[in-house]
Amino acid sequence: MGARRKDKLEELAAQIKKSGNDVEYSTTDVTKSKDLIILVQKAVDTFGRVDVIINNAGVSQLSRIDDLDIDGWDQMIDINLKGVLYGMAAAIPIFKQQKRGHIINIISTSGIKIVPMQGVYAGTKNAIRTIGEAFRQESNGEIRITGISPGVVKTDFANGIKNDQMKLIIKENMEKLAIDPVAIANAVIYAMEQPIDVEIGDIVIRPAIQN
Repeated sequence: MGARRKDKLEELAAQIKKSGNDVEYSTTDVTKSKDLIILVQKAVDTFGRVDVIINNAGVSQLSRIDDLDIDGWDQMIDINLKGVLYGMAAAIPIFKQQKRGHIINIISTSGIKIVPMQGVYAGTKNAIRTIGEAFRQESNGEIRITGISPGVVKTDFANGIKNDQMKLIIKENMEKLAIDPVAIANAVIYAMEQPIDVEIGDIVIRPAIQN
């Protein structure tokens, strides 16, 4: 497992070990390509191979484009776009050596339904959708790639939003609509469990009442 918050990693690792499973983690900032290389190499050193990489880190700064929140744009590009590319770049050489592997990118329904205030955020997510499809064709089936687009999910995602009004709106939507993160995890597992010659390309998973 890789994430920025070591305390959360330690807490989750303890839960996994308590259930009788093996786990390793590395403090990881996806804006630093070296961190992703260290994470993937740790998996290889510990378990001998890497079967799947799940690129899940994401951030959203919601504003009108003409508000010119350039710092917010940079943050979303660095995490949502470059962070995924760094994860792919860390795993692909290992996958090529193994002659198999699976990339799962967590995207968003924001890239499917375009609305005001989410232009740049949706743009970063759709960039990943485009990159994933291109790589699917380039890999000729040796490396599978899946894009999972969640809708409103019960997470602390809204806490990173700088715009207080948008943060309030997102939190209210979560209270009304949000589904359990386990639903997304189940979608990830479904994609992973398919036979090696079967690739699940895109999954959209959202609350049944979400527009």
